[in-house]
Amino acid sequence: MKTAVVTGASRGVGKGVAVALGAAGYRVFVTGRSTGDKVTFPILGGTVEQTAAAVDQAGGHGVPVVCDHTDDDQTRDLFERVRAEAGGLDVLVNNVWGGYAAYHEDRFQDMEGPFWEQPLQVWDDMFTAGVRAHYTATALAAPLLRPGGLVATISFFPGSYPRDTDQVSYGVAKAADDRMARLMAAHLKPREVSVVSLYPGLVRTEGVLRSGDFFDLSNSESPEFIGRAILALAADPAGAANRSGQALVVAELAAEYGFTDTDGTRPTSVRAEYEP
Repeated sequence: MKTAVVTGASRGVGKGVAVALGAAGYRVFVTGRSTGDKVTFPILGGTVEQTAAAVDQAGGHGVPVVCDHTDDDQTRDLFERVRAEAGGLDVLVNNVWGGYAAYHEDRFQDMEGPFWEQPLQVWDDMFTAGVRAHYTATALAAPLLRPGGLVATISFFPGSYPRDTDQVSYGVAKAADDRMARLMAAHLKPREVSVVSLYPGLVRTEGVLRSGDFFDLSNSESPEFIGRAILALAADPAGAANRSGQALVVAELAAEYGFTDTDGTRPTSVRAEYEP
């Protein structure tokens, strides 16, 4: 049984990726802070136990792990558990992302206006519970990754196509994730491990659906769609190696590999909306 770790998997993209991997028969360690009645964002719901159960239902083996990825000791304990229970790792998905905390806590004003009027915490949310958490997880996972393994970090178009209207902390965080993937790819190449950034389109997460009146969902993606892209790359180590270090668009991978979303549709790439 192949083994994956999906960070930040209580809900949203992380949960969808974990379920997709479960449907392919993976053992999936699903991490997050939400457990039992201690849900980080009650308005959205979701716990690691619920995601692990969904992985089981999909046909895999879900392992819930309560982990705050801003705590290095907790993150280290996670990968020690992976070593002890699985002996190694095939896929790491860096999905944990604290950058939307203000949205999920209805502190919308924190994300509005020029950067000098925003709380400094906005930067910390995106870097400490985002970029640094991705770095830490990958550093601790590296010794466990088997040849042919894959590291996928969930990023977004501002990383490659910055616009003057982008929020400063968000744009810099995504650019950092993308550059980190490129450099890590070079370092992990001798270990035959590929590293990529992934750009989804508009994803129907709980947060997006909560504000559905503000979005055009006609070309949106399910959270599982991103998981199918990761599966396609993981099943094609040579193809993943050729793309290692790159930022890849999920919808473009779907067109290339021939997979569809859960409803049988194939969302189209929104790259053109971001290219200059």
